[in-house]
Amino acid sequence: MMKDSQDIETATTAVQTSQLSAQPDSKTRRYDRQLRLWAASGQSALESARVLVISATATSTSILKNLVLPGVGHFTLLDPEIVSQEDAGNNFFFDGPDSIGKPRAQEAVRLLRELNESVDGVSDTHDLASRLADTSYLASFSLVITHNLSNTLLVALSKLLWADATLPPLIVVRSAGFLADFFIQIHEHTVIDSHPETAPSLRIDKPFPALLEHARSLDLDAMDSTDHGHVPYVVILVRAMDIWKASHDGQPPKTSVERTEFKKSILAMKKADEENFDEAVAQAYRAWSETKVPFDVAALFEDSALVDLRPTSPLFFQLLAALKEFTERYPYTLPLTSTLPDMKADTTSYVHLQKLYKGRAEEERAQFSAILKEKGADVDPVVVDEFVRNAHGLKVIRGRRWGAFDENPEVLVQSLSSEETRKETATHLALSALSHFRSTNPNAEGPTEEQLMAHIQDAVPSGTELPEEVGVATGEVVRTPTADLPNTAAFLGGLIAQEAIKVITKQYVPIKGLCIVDLIGSWTGILDA
Repeated sequence: MMKDSQDIETATTAVQTSQLSAQPDSKTRRYDRQLRLWAASGQSALESARVLVISATATSTSILKNLVLPGVGHFTLLDPEIVSQEDAGNNFFFDGPDSIGKPRAQEAVRLLRELNESVDGVSDTHDLASRLADTSYLASFSLVITHNLSNTLLVALSKLLWADATLPPLIVVRSAGFLADFFIQIHEHTVIDSHPETAPSLRIDKPFPALLEHARSLDLDAMDSTDHGHVPYVVILVRAMDIWKASHDGQPPKTSVERTEFKKSILAMKKADEENFDEAVAQAYRAWSETKVPFDVAALFEDSALVDLRPTSPLFFQLLAALKEFTERYPYTLPLTSTLPDMKADTTSYVHLQKLYKGRAEEERAQFSAILKEKGADVDPVVVDEFVRNAHGLKVIRGRRWGAFDENPEVLVQSLSSEETRKETATHLALSALSHFRSTNPNAEGPTEEQLMAHIQDAVPSGTELPEEVGVATGEVVRTPTADLPNTAAFLGGLIAQEAIKVITKQYVPIKGLCIVDLIGSWTGILDA
C-alpha cells in the first residue's frame, strides 16, 4: 500500500536533497511542522509580513506569541499605557511586579522578541489618535489587529482603513471575561491554495491518451498473481470503462442496474482476494461521473472583475480569465494535476502511473501558459504552477466594514429572532454595549446590566422584545467588564493568530463574518455580518 500522497517531482526532489545534505538546515528544522501546512510559499509570505497590534493586553500578546513563534517578519506593538498591577497579574509577557510603572509596549516587546530572534519587533508608545493622521504609517503594515480598543477610536480606524482598498485588512477583537468576538475587515481577498477537502479530479471518465493506451496495453490475464494484485484502481477503472463503452455505443452506465452490472464486470476480473479490485469497485462512481468544473470555480468565471479585465488588474483575475478560456476547450474541465491519492499498488506501478499524470499535467500547464501569453500576461512559472495545481479550490472573498452589522436594526432583529443565531447575536450585542459604555464613560468603574440593556434596546427597532439570551450575555459582561483572563487570552491568541496567518499567506479560507466565542458554554459561532 502506497502511503504518502505526493507527486513524483516532490518525491524525487526530496531524495536528491537528502543525498546532498544529510541534515536539514536550522530554519527547516525550526519550522518543519508549519512548512507541512503552508509550504515554503506560505512561510515566505509570513516572513515578509508586517503586523501592527494595537494595545499590549494579555490577549494581544498572546496573539503576537502565536505569530512570532512561526516567524512573522515584523511586528509593531502600539500602546501608550504603562503596566498596572492588573496587567502584571494577567499578562505572561510582563516581568510581574518589576514591570509595573513601565511602558506596556516596551515591556511586552522585550519578552516577545526572546521567543524568536529572527523576528523584528518594535514598540510604539504614541497614542493611536496621532497615528491615524498619518496614513503612510498604517500603509506600511500588512495587517492591523486591535483588542478592546475604544469604540470611538475603533470606528475611526475601521472607516479610515475601509476608505482605501490599498490599506491593510483589520482584525477587531473584543473580550470580557469568558466572552469574546472578532471580525476580519477586508475588501477583497483572493485565495489560490485554499486546501480544500475535496481532491482534484483524476479524470477517469475522460482518460488522456497516454493513460488510456497504458490501460489497454496491460495483459491482465497473463499477469502473475502478484502483479495482478497491484494494478492501481485508476488503471482498472479506465480499462473496465473502455471495455464497457465498446459494447454500449460509447456510453457509460447510467441506470442503477447498469452501474451494478459495471461493478460486477470489475469483480469478474479478480483472480483472488485482491484489494486493488475491491478499491476499484468502491471508486467505480469516478468512472461514470462526468468531470466538470467545480460549481464554486465556475461561479468565479462570472465574477465582475473578469468583465473589465485590464493589464493592471490583479494577477489572480488574469490567471482566472486564462483558466476560464482553458475550460472552454476539450476536455472542458480544469487542468490535470499530478498528485495521486493512496491506493493499493506496488512501487513500480504507482510510479509509472504518476509519471503518466505528471507528463499530462505538464502538457496542460504549457497549454495554460500559452493562453496567458496570448493575453499578454507575463507570469512567473512558479505562480502558474501553484495556480494550476490548486485550481479546484480557488476562492474570492469580499468582506464588509466593521460595524455595518450593528448599523442595521432590522438585520439585528432578524438575527435575534433566529434560533440558529440568537445566542451569537446576544453575545455580540452585549460586547457592543460594553464597548459603547467604555467610550462614553471612560472613568466609570463598570456598567450596570440596566445600562447595557438600554443601549441594546436603542440599537433595535422600538418595541422589540429582547430574548432571554440577551439578559444572560449582558449579565456575564457586567460581572467581568474589564477582565482579560489568561485562559481566554490564550484561546483567542491561537484562534486569531490562525486567522491572521490565513490572511497573510493567502492560504486556507479565513472566517467571514463575526466569530463569537463563549468559553462558559464552550462554543463558538459565526454571524453573517
